Amino acid sequence: MRLNPPTILIFLMSFVLASLALVTKLGFIPIPRYLPHQEFWLSISAYFTLMVGNLVKGL
Repeated sequence: MRLNPPTILIFLMSFVLASLALVTKLGFIPIPRYLPHQEFWLSISAYFTLMVGNLVKGL
């Protein structure tokens, strides 16, 4: 399997999603909860975004 480094945009999108998950979980900033287990889904989407950025060339 050949892996490629993600672009800066994909990395920043993943970082923002992971940061939102952390901030929501710790409660530093009051963010409305739209989904049950919102922190889990934000962190999974951050990981998935980074994974796709590594697997797809040029993304």
